[in-house]
Formats: sequence, C-alpha cells, structure tokens
Amino acid sequence: MLYRLILKARDRAYRKGRRKVVCPTVPTVCVGNITVGGTGKTPHTEMILRELLASTAWKERSIAVLSRGYKRKSKGWYEVQADSTAALAGDEPLQIKRNFPGVRITVHKNRIEALAKLTEDGTDIVILDDAFQYRRLKAALSIVLVDYNRPTSSDSLLPFGRLRDLPERLFDADMVIVTKCPDIYPEQKRDFALKLGFTAYDTDSFIGTCPDGHAIPVLFSSLEYGHPKPVFPEGDAHYNYSPDMIVVSGIANPEPLRRYVGDSHKVDASVKFPDHHAFSRGDIRKIDTLMRRFPTAGAITTQKDAQRFEGCRHASDALKRRLFYLPIEVKFLSEEERALFVERLESLGQTGV
Repeated sequence: MLYRLILKARDRAYRKGRRKVVCPTVPTVCVGNITVGGTGKTPHTEMILRELLASTAWKERSIAVLSRGYKRKSKGWYEVQADSTAALAGDEPLQIKRNFPGVRITVHKNRIEALAKLTEDGTDIVILDDAFQYRRLKAALSIVLVDYNRPTSSDSLLPFGRLRDLPERLFDADMVIVTKCPDIYPEQKRDFALKLGFTAYDTDSFIGTCPDGHAIPVLFSSLEYGHPKPVFPEGDAHYNYSPDMIVVSGIANPEPLRRYVGDSHKVDASVKFPDHHAFSRGDIRKIDTLMRRFPTAGAITTQKDAQRFEGCRHASDALKRRLFYLPIEVKFLSEEERALFVERLESLGQTGV
C-alpha cells in the first residue's frame, strides 16, 4: 500500500503539472515497461535500430541510443565503444554497440543533460532505453513492452510482484508491444488485449481502445534465436553439436532460453544468476564443476551475459572452449503489424518531434 501511495502521488504530480516535463527538440523513441526486467527491451531496441537503418526517412541520418547503463562502474556521461567493457558501459549498451557499430551509444543517468549534448552534436533521432519511468522527459513515441507470459493484469506491485509502476500507466503509452509471443490467432490477440484492460481491440487495424476512450496500437512480437556463437576466441565449435547443454544465465527471465535449448538438446543443468550479475571467481568454479560432471556438454548463455563473461579475468580454459551465446532478434507476428510500426517510425521524420 505504501509503494502504491508513493506511485500515485508521483503520478498525480506529473498529471497536474506540478512537476516540470521537458519535450526534446529532436524525435525520441522511448522503449520501456512497467515490469522489473524480462520484457525484452534490448532486442526491441535493436529491432528499432534495424528498422531505422532500413528506413528511407532515417537511414542517412544520425541515430543514437541513450541508456542509463545499469550497474556500470563509470560515472556521468560515457560514450560506448566496441572495445569498451561491460563494467564501464553496462552489458546491454555494450551489446547494442557491438551489434550496431555505426550507431552512437551513450549512457548517462541524467537523460535530459545527455539528450541536450546529443542534440548539440547534431543527432537526428534518439532511442531512450528504459525511460518510461523517467517522466521528466516526454518522448515523441513511447513504447511499453508487456511479456505475453506475464500480463500486467495478473501481476502485483513490488515487492509481492514484478510491477515497478502502476498497472494503469500502460495506457499512457503511445504503443504497446506484447513480447515473447507464441504463434497466436487474431482472436487470441484480442483476448489478451482485453485481459490487459483495453475495452476493445480491432484485429484488423491492431488498435486497442483504452479505458478513457483514446486508442493506441497494440502489436505482438516474438523472439527468434540465431545460431550459437562462441563467447571467447578459443571457442571449440564441436561443443555446438553436442546433444547435451548446460544453460547459464544472468537475466531477469531465463525460462524462454531454457525452453528453447530444451527443444533440441538435453539440458543437463541450468545455472541462474541475478540480472546484470558480475560473475565472480566462485561463480566460474561452480560452472566448471558442472562442466567436469558433464564432460561432453556444451554451455549456452545469452548475448547480454556474454558481454560480462568476456570481461571476466578469471574465466577458465574450459569455459572459454565450451561457452557459446545465442543471438536473438525480434519479429512481429505479422507483416501488417511491422508495416504499422515502421509507418509510426517514419512519421517521426515527417512531423519532427
């Protein structure tokens, strides 16, 4: 009740204008959620970058990503380079930089200061990673992600659930994307939108009606896994073809990874660490013990975890040979949903902010 009262008071202050809100002078896209982790912000940010770089409106223009850089050890403004470490940049910004080396990736706790600097430097559009709760800044397009496997309507506020914000704030978004979906029918999309609290959902236009009557797109996406890649240069490709795997993860929700690996391999063991976990010498010993127990098994992790493993100075020789990561990409469930999404992105270039 106390946490809800605090959130309500904060929400009221912003709605009544008692707290100042800054509207950027360049187009901004906010990718956020109202749940603690696990909704797929990083792969969706990368999907937005792919669409911008393929877009006639944005491909020749200056694109940047601005993140807080959660759990990084650097302070203030930091511009991520491909040879940065996860400790300095944060694992997610570093992953994005390595996947999109031509895009400017920056981290700063104060988004307004950072955005002003990017604007002065001539940036044309900025993707704001995990900024939905940063209400001092009003993005031109605010996207909220909801995990299909954990709808906000079935969750509770912290500490009893995983909601970090009021569930009704979902309707403050300009667009909702339901993530990690299986292949579902239009009627199932409508039922899920109604479960979230939308009063109506049109399966042809993908538009949901909010309780106050305004309408926003509600789109559905899935994750597609790529071919495993070695985390370290010493990676032995033979372990890619082992029928046995050890799953190692330090993300908010590793269950989709474990299920995917289990569809094609026998999962001998699964080791779960907290989200953004910095792997210690003891953690490596724990993984090494499992690899000795299952000597023919490969080890699989996420690309986000790979950024932290790479900077782990006490990684063993066995781990370097046997650890691989699975790249992932976001795909919309239909080409029509993708077309609507791209149209919204391109309209930012036509209307300015």
